[in-house]
Formats: sequence, C-alpha cells, structure tokens
Amino acid sequence: MSRDIHDSIVEGTYWWGIPTLCGAEHDPEPKNCDIALVGVPHSTGNGTTERDQHLGPRAVRHVSGWLGGRVHMDFGIDPWQAVRVRDVGDVLFPQANNNEHCIEQIMAHYASIDKAGARPVSIGGDHSITGGILKSIAGEGARLTGGEKAGLLHIDAHTDTYDMLDHFLGARRSAAHWGSYLVKEGHVDPTRSVQIGLRGHTRSLDWLQTSYDLGYEVITMERYRAEGAAACCDIIRQRLGDGPVYITFDLDSLDPTVAPAVSNLEPGVNGFTVDEVNQLLRAVRGKKVIGGDVVCLMPTKDQPNNITAMVASSVLFEIISLIADQLNNRR
Repeated sequence: MSRDIHDSIVEGTYWWGIPTLCGAEHDPEPKNCDIALVGVPHSTGNGTTERDQHLGPRAVRHVSGWLGGRVHMDFGIDPWQAVRVRDVGDVLFPQANNNEHCIEQIMAHYASIDKAGARPVSIGGDHSITGGILKSIAGEGARLTGGEKAGLLHIDAHTDTYDMLDHFLGARRSAAHWGSYLVKEGHVDPTRSVQIGLRGHTRSLDWLQTSYDLGYEVITMERYRAEGAAACCDIIRQRLGDGPVYITFDLDSLDPTVAPAVSNLEPGVNGFTVDEVNQLLRAVRGKKVIGGDVVCLMPTKDQPNNITAMVASSVLFEIISLIADQLNNRR
C-alpha cells in the first residue's frame, strides 16, 4: 500500500526528524535489510592532503532526508517500499589516523554485512574505503559474489592505480592504490571493469599505463566526448557482462561547478553533468549490482546550501534504486 502523500511530504523534508541516510530507518543489524546504507568517516587514505572527507557521512545524513519520500520515475519504482533499506550506521575507527588499521576495520565491518547477504551502499570518506569494502564482499569466500571477483564500474577523474608509488604520504592501502591491489589480490576482475571520466593534467605522461597493464577498459573524458554517451554506455554494459558488479563513484568525476566541495578537484577540463552521470549509472540497470559507494565529499568546502552533499545524496539514490529495481524484478 502506498504511503499517504502528506506523510510522504513530511518525511521528505530534510530538517524533520532524526537524520539518517536518505531518511531510511536506522537499524544496526544488516540481517534486517536488503540494502545496508553505511557511513565510512575515513580520511587518512588520502595521504593527509584532504582530511575533511571523514565528515562526508554526517553531511549527507544532514541533507539526504528529502530523498526518503521520492520514487524513481525512470524505473517506475518506490525503492523504499520495494525492498528493505536501512541505515546501519558508521564504521568505527578507534585509530582514525592509522590508515592501515582503518582499512582492517572496514574489512571487518563489511564482512558482517556480506555474511548477512545485505548489499551495502556507502558514503565516504576518501577513496581508499573501496579497497576495504571489496576485500570483504568480492572474491573467494564472499557471499554477495558467490566467490566470484566483482566487475567494477569506476567513475572518477583519476585511475587510483598508481603502482609507481609504494605509498601515498604514508598510506599504503590508500586512495591512490586500491584500484591496483584489488585486482592483484583477486577481488576485482579488470576484464569486466570500466574506468570512466579520467581527465586533467597529470604528473606523468604515462599516467594511464598502470590501468592498461592491469587490464581495465579505460574511457577518458576525451574519449567519452569523442565517442558519445550512448556508445560508452554500450561499452559498459558489454564489459560488465552477467557477473556481479560494484559501482564506485568519486565526486571529482563531476564538473566542479556541479560539485565544488570534493577533494582533488580537476578544474582544468570539464567533468560530467548530473544528467550524464545518471545515464552512465542507469546503463547497468538489470545487472547484478552487489553494492556501491560515493566518495571524496569535503563538507567544509561546500556552499551554504550544501549542494555537493545533495548531489552526493542523489548519486546514492541512483545506486539504491538500481539495486532495489533488480531485487524487485527477481522476486
């Protein structure tokens, strides 16, 4: 039964009630949900250069309540009614300045989510969190992938496969390394993965080579503009195939005019618009999406209307809706 429209409007005001991710009910037990919304307030994987990313989950909880009363018009689904979506809280970081210990904390936290069979959709935090998440929910022994490696839809301005660095300002399982070690350690299948949106002036002319060597399909922003959105969406669908898929979304893939409060901005080349991002995400509709994350929000850089946090919330909603649509159609 659909909710009363007046109740829906009240629940959809972000300033009303106790703030949770997208206004979802708070329940720390992942066994009680189909989609587990998780906050990962972690910053030290970015080598101490953009530390305020740990404030991302709190900022999104502050503004994302407006999505709790929304349906997905393109999919024709109310994700909040179709499946059980719960905010299970945050990963705890008792040694927040110790990146390697934090990654272990992430792994332990997501191992329990994987064991419960819930599909995690997370807000970071810097991009190192993706490494800890996928080490627990993809590959040998993982329930969500059935022991398979995950295919990756990686939307980002950067490759995050910087093997030429043995660490990034002290962080080893860092925001600069996860895209490489997940392949080498058997959690991501690069032959079923796409990195898209890469752009900007870099520190070396061979900055894409590590991704090519690992086996990723690489679609730079220049290639995206040249080949067109429809062709790139076809590449994504074909590349990901029928196996389990994980989506990781770095907010720096968006144009800085759309999302100004992110770490490691690339203002020298236009990034994606929100409509372009939605088209890319919806290209995986019907795929076996096991989870996703949105990373690199810097709330202390945001505008007074919290626009970047609101955009981050919208991307979360798209990923939630993709999973809810798939689970609902499977029943």
